[in-house]
Amino acid sequence: MKNSDNNSSLDSRINQTLKNVQGLLKGRSIPGKVLLTRRADPPEDPSLRSSTFGRSFSENDAGTSDQMDMSKEAEAQGTSKQLNNNMITNKLKPTNSNVEITSKEVQKSVMGARATDSARVMKFTKELSGSTVTLEKLRELAWSGVPPYMRPNIWRLLLGYASPNSDRREGVLRRKRLEYLDCVAQFYDIPDTERSDDEINMLRQISVDCPRTVPDVIFFQQEQVQKSLERILYTWAIRHPASGYVQGINDLATPFLVVFLSEHLEGDIHKWSISDLSPDKISNVEADCYWCLSKLLDGMQDHYTFAQPGIQRLVFKLKELVNRIDEPVSRHMEEQGLEFLQFAFRWFNCLLIREIPFNLVTRLWDTYLAEGDALPDFLVYIFASFLLTWSEELQKLDFQELVMFLQHLPTQNWTHQELEMVLSRAFMWHSMFNNSPSHLAS
Repeated sequence: MKNSDNNSSLDSRINQTLKNVQGLLKGRSIPGKVLLTRRADPPEDPSLRSSTFGRSFSENDAGTSDQMDMSKEAEAQGTSKQLNNNMITNKLKPTNSNVEITSKEVQKSVMGARATDSARVMKFTKELSGSTVTLEKLRELAWSGVPPYMRPNIWRLLLGYASPNSDRREGVLRRKRLEYLDCVAQFYDIPDTERSDDEINMLRQISVDCPRTVPDVIFFQQEQVQKSLERILYTWAIRHPASGYVQGINDLATPFLVVFLSEHLEGDIHKWSISDLSPDKISNVEADCYWCLSKLLDGMQDHYTFAQPGIQRLVFKLKELVNRIDEPVSRHMEEQGLEFLQFAFRWFNCLLIREIPFNLVTRLWDTYLAEGDALPDFLVYIFASFLLTWSEELQKLDFQELVMFLQHLPTQNWTHQELEMVLSRAFMWHSMFNNSPSHLAS
């Protein structure tokens, strides 16, 4: 009788999981729709790519998802149905082998619903044109990517910095920007004689870290850019004494800086010059970065307090999840003596900014910001999906090789296709496991 009950419960979970995944593939499930389209040639095998370590910012990728060809939705849905039928045939179960089967099926396709799909752009436009923006609808749309020219306004809204009410929006932004200027005058534009020793040391550490921030994007080597970054970070640290400045927060400011500068600077980021902007525009950009960084970090405060307990907790969850999804990889890493903290701490600390080409970061952050308060928990699934991209390779490496590989992941040639695969797997696994914590029991 007990076995019968267990089987019934398992069938129920399988059916619910299947519905979740089908909803994802049909593009009918929050957050956002993910469509699949056929590709004439199979995608390039990542294992055949150069193993040279490092990252690059491709000029051709600077516009990124917006330049990809659109496929007809009917064709995408046809492919989606074919994938659904394959999964039904395989009686999708939350086991290692079937997750692998699903991933292989998905890898035969290229993501078709891009941020510049005209139908999606119309949905964004309609949502933004109302007197009050419905944030849940905006999150659903933004999860699958935001058109670059809409990104500054949408990010402000998603983070709760800009008011959803269009009548109040400009007034709120104007007031918050003036408040930022007052903070800079009060805390930053003062002589060192008025700072405590701790504040002097913190400012010195920030001034050392700013030139090291995103070193492979030449724009961030401009002295004026580094000065803006320094003002943002120091002002934030002074106003958040529970954590103060922690290395890694400098990385988190960079997507905001690029996105809000994109309202004033056009073309390739490598050719941008912040000196082309007036002091008023620069101060507005800094203020928007400061407030959006504050809103982001408000949702993960214990990630940057003493001993960073929030990150340690999420690293433990990541280890559990990887063990459930891909036990051979988990076992191999344990046999080699590799601790997840040795590589995943940086992932959570910098939110993968140092692990992927910088031109992909803003697309990744569309999904981050669309997750809202649920972001910390969803990061676990994104990072598990990211790690298991190299499942086969990891099982062939010894301890020293594992450390080197995970510190210098071969993502330098990644495009939006690889990133969308990571996000799609993360959403699928989240649907399967997040509301069934017993699945994660060792």
